[in-house]
Amino acid sequence: MSFKTIDPQETKTAEVHALLLGAIAPRPIAFASTTDLEGNVNLSPFSFFNVFSAKPPILVFSPARRVRDNTGKHTLENVMATKEVVINIANFDIVEQMSLASTEYDRGINEFVKSGLTPEASVLVSPPRVLEAPVAFECKVNEVVSLGPEGGAGNLVICEILLMHVHESILDMQGHIDPYRLDAVARMGGDYYLRANGEAIFELPKPVRNKGIGVDQLPGFIRKSPILTGNNLARLGNSEIIPGAAEVEAYRTNPLVAYTLNKHKDDPRRLTRELELLGKKLLEDHQVQEAWKVLLLRGQVG
Repeated sequence: MSFKTIDPQETKTAEVHALLLGAIAPRPIAFASTTDLEGNVNLSPFSFFNVFSAKPPILVFSPARRVRDNTGKHTLENVMATKEVVINIANFDIVEQMSLASTEYDRGINEFVKSGLTPEASVLVSPPRVLEAPVAFECKVNEVVSLGPEGGAGNLVICEILLMHVHESILDMQGHIDPYRLDAVARMGGDYYLRANGEAIFELPKPVRNKGIGVDQLPGFIRKSPILTGNNLARLGNSEIIPGAAEVEAYRTNPLVAYTLNKHKDDPRRLTRELELLGKKLLEDHQVQEAWKVLLLRGQVG
């Protein structure tokens, strides 16, 4: 495996910037609405953004200084002056309007008007929220931390959420946000975005729910399988309970397993491969205990 090694101190900032944005992805987007001291509204997206605390509820986004000329952005000037911001969450329905709002219009130009989005009065802060956004957070700005004086340097805007607005259409029966209904978008490198929907969304059982045995405790023939991936092995390693010998033996009667065992009984190499492929499929279908049984039957083949 060959790697290209880059020293940021010996590389042009624009190249470092492009590599960072290409590699650290997907990134959630803070669609930030602010006002200046005269009440002029600004709306702009920032992909240096995330949540960092629940109590107090803290969001952080970073309007970086422009690489090309080391100038600051209107959003940064506004939050430093007013200490208020609304962080809107854009989804696929408004992604192109959000992108249009990133245009570097002159100070005083209202990006709500330019993008065709609707300003909705906030309750506790001066900047309006985006009515079309499925989620919006009214925030006070606790602190702005400058990360450097040169072009490309970020400015961490540490925001405390005062009020949250969540459109009821994206909530499930338990009151949780349904990722498919949210239809979120995220930033990749260059002109690329990610739509978080369809096959892009997948479930993965969290290790904190149990104490798995770990990949190191898997039988050698499983760890060395040319068919099972690192992800497959990790899912097995997240298991607390491994089926016993009686359960494994009883699984021989499973129709698909019985068919596989009978069809390839005279070809151990082919049988080994087919059982490993079946185990892999079961793992990817979240049927971990069934996958264990198939793979342990494969271990009996040799």
